[in-house]
Amino acid sequence: MADWNDPRASRTDFGANPNLAGEVAGREIFDAGLRKHMLSIYNYMASGVMLTGIVAMLFAQSGMAESVLMGGGILSWIIMLAPLGFVLAMSFGRNKFSTAGLQGMFWGFAVAMGLSLSSIVLIYTGASIAATFFATAVAFAGLSLFGYTTKKDISGWGSFLIMGVVGLIIAGVINIFMQSPIFELAISFIGVLIFAGLTAYDTQRLKREYVEIKNASMTNPAIAQAYPMGKMVVMGALSLYLDFINMFLFLLRFMGNRN
Repeated sequence: MADWNDPRASRTDFGANPNLAGEVAGREIFDAGLRKHMLSIYNYMASGVMLTGIVAMLFAQSGMAESVLMGGGILSWIIMLAPLGFVLAMSFGRNKFSTAGLQGMFWGFAVAMGLSLSSIVLIYTGASIAATFFATAVAFAGLSLFGYTTKKDISGWGSFLIMGVVGLIIAGVINIFMQSPIFELAISFIGVLIFAGLTAYDTQRLKREYVEIKNASMTNPAIAQAYPMGKMVVMGALSLYLDFINMFLFLLRFMGNRN
């Protein structure tokens, strides 16, 4: 006999439908795991941004930033290029490094970024930096929330946004020779839009990766060992960190008041 109206099918106490109860419990555990995973990524990312800000402020106030970065020389180039070295090493060597090794490199990257970005403390007023940081934080939170909650598949944005980043780099190099303020503002405006899109895209991508790996590991436990969650957290934090910092820097060109 059909049991569509059997009250036991909607109960989870004694006598309830065991299949339905198991599915609900499994879904709740899965959702809790996803939330914990994403929260870990946001905690790492926020801690990295905070560490970068502290290092940048201390290095600038010590007077060393002005003498080293503004004075030129090989040390200034090492400081400016060190963050790129960390990103490349982490991106291409993630399978070779342990989780603890990647964590250490992430904190080293945050420190290197702080040394590199200390120059903005010398160029812009503290009030404008704080205002821009707050605006970036609000925009980042809204965009990341959109990427997490939207039912629309925005994976198609990826190739377009990556091409936009490459275009920004080329345009920036060109403007080194042109020195055009209007061109610089145009680059900054496009840069804000691109990294705003990347914030939403990367958030959905990180969520999707977790879901795919968890689902696959249910049938093949070896997948969980091949893709440790600890490494995924660190690399996810790195992606969102880069989105936040780049959006902040491009926005600072609009909102920042120079000393």
